[in-house]
Amino acid sequence: MTSSTAIQALAEADFSAIADSFANAGYTVRLPAKGIMQINAAPAAAGRRRLRLLLSVGVHGDETTPIEMVAQLLEQLAQTPHELQVDLMVAVGNLAAIAQQKRFIDADLNRLFTSERGELQTVAEAERADILMKATASFFAGDDGEKWHFDLHTAIRKSAYPTFAIVPEVMADRTRQSLLAWLGGAGIGAVVLNSKLAPTYSAYTATKFGAAGCTAELGQIGAIGKNDLSQFEVTSAAIDTMLRTGSTMPFRKAMPHVFQVAQELVKLSESFALTFDGSAENFTAFEPGVVVARDGEHIYQTGTKTEYVIFPNPAVRVGLRAGLMVVRVA
Repeated sequence: MTSSTAIQALAEADFSAIADSFANAGYTVRLPAKGIMQINAAPAAAGRRRLRLLLSVGVHGDETTPIEMVAQLLEQLAQTPHELQVDLMVAVGNLAAIAQQKRFIDADLNRLFTSERGELQTVAEAERADILMKATASFFAGDDGEKWHFDLHTAIRKSAYPTFAIVPEVMADRTRQSLLAWLGGAGIGAVVLNSKLAPTYSAYTATKFGAAGCTAELGQIGAIGKNDLSQFEVTSAAIDTMLRTGSTMPFRKAMPHVFQVAQELVKLSESFALTFDGSAENFTAFEPGVVVARDGEHIYQTGTKTEYVIFPNPAVRVGLRAGLMVVRVA
């Protein structure tokens, strides 16, 4: 059971106790900005290549399950810090939104991991994205060793797959296959391959640093301290094993169902409207040839295969994605 103190400390981006534990064990610990901690190998082990693992939580301030999960992992690992076998960066995303128990303050932080933000350049989250990108670039600098990134989220709505992940197709085939095998073994039921990259945190690390990155959705939004982590025991155990072994081998043998993005439902104007209930579960199926959204004269219609919707949200800003339609490929 994770202590409420550990959960609150992570939610408030307070790494002091965790940092002291690893520093006292001989690791190099850096706190480059509030809510960001980097732990690198003790000098005696610094010469050998180690996996570099980035765990990010709270990119959306109301997604609390990952905060509790990572708080649990860090609290347990800090009791035997010498068992850490990776170079680790932990990033808490939207600090202000977490404090206010809101998804974001001015704009979705997970659409700002880019230098091309247009009118969003001055929103509150833009500065935080810059801080996170700078720290990430420092952590992943150089070409030696494997680089992995789990950006841990929680879905707004129910899903046919309680755990699923979005994987940028930009990464090398071998890296992608390794990631898919690991995700399946970690209890992730479905993976969506996306070739059209949005400016998300995991797309940023995959594109800029060749990281095996994904956005992982774990259950539904809930109040901090009241989430049922037992639903994600396999995922937590898989991450814990990676932390303690430095290996990217699957935790167990299991492959996820694999989907590919067929089309994006982009909100072109305030006239955008879904043709179905906006509270529909993720992976709700639509037969071929069905109109799923209208935006003025523009119509979004399924193709020749059954398509499944994920992340339907007509309330997004004009110009942003209001949902994805995916097809099953494996």
